[in-house]
Amino acid sequence: MADPVRAAGGVLWRPASSGGIEVCLVHRPLRQDWSLPKGKLDEDEHPLAAGVREVLEETGWRGRPEVRLPSVAYDLPDGRGKTVDFWLMRAAADQTPGPADPAEVDDVAWLPPAEAALRLSYPTDRAVLEHAVTLPPVTAVTALVRHAHAGERKKWVGNDALRPIDARGLAQAERIGAVVELIAPTRLFAAPPLRCKQTLEPLAGRLDLPIVADSAFAEPSTPDEAPARVKAAAARLSEVRDADRTAICSQGKVIPPLLASLHDEDDPQPYKTPKGAGWILAWSGDQLVASSRI
Repeated sequence: MADPVRAAGGVLWRPASSGGIEVCLVHRPLRQDWSLPKGKLDEDEHPLAAGVREVLEETGWRGRPEVRLPSVAYDLPDGRGKTVDFWLMRAAADQTPGPADPAEVDDVAWLPPAEAALRLSYPTDRAVLEHAVTLPPVTAVTALVRHAHAGERKKWVGNDALRPIDARGLAQAERIGAVVELIAPTRLFAAPPLRCKQTLEPLAGRLDLPIVADSAFAEPSTPDEAPARVKAAAARLSEVRDADRTAICSQGKVIPPLLASLHDEDDPQPYKTPKGAGWILAWSGDQLVASSRI
């Protein structure tokens, strides 16, 4: 059986001059349809990176990811399955001249959501759009990542806070940095262990930003300290999130219970986070709109 096709795209929006918002649709001359901007992943490309790239290529606008939207799956005429991952994206100011390939996209329209829904050619696109516009307005975005792979704790001799990321961790740090860069953070925070700072270094280099050590995001040294540590991390997160776009590197014993507390849930298991992976948190004021895995 042939491998399924992976694609990604976005619901790209911007404030409308008359109030409310507008969303961006593209016209594809080959299919004679109106669609949300989307396209296939390049080899080994992260789906979120592919979605931002495709939005830029098809619309001429760079999208800043905010919330992961429902994916769409369907069968192609050749029998292969296709899955499209969608993200809500706010249009950034750095617009390019227009679609990269006029043979692929020959027209771009910015429309109010209701008008856009009527113009879209496919029910699946309409469903994604309708989900997007029901979300509260996003006012801030936070990337929360777990530090990259740093060998085995039991094999490290000395102060564990000085245990560095290894070769595998370096690759993870580069990959997660390239993804988190897409939200364009303006401030970077890391728990005190060296491996947390090192995980953000590729991102810091891309953005030319300093990394601020913050003990509020460090994991507890004993189980008894965990509730207080999670409470401190949540309080600090509420302070730094208002910087609009922020990236934080924390640790494995902090992130799951922190996210569970933000969702008013008792079970942290759904929020277990592999090393070198993370989440994008979207906020509407002090309300957590969504936590989206990256």
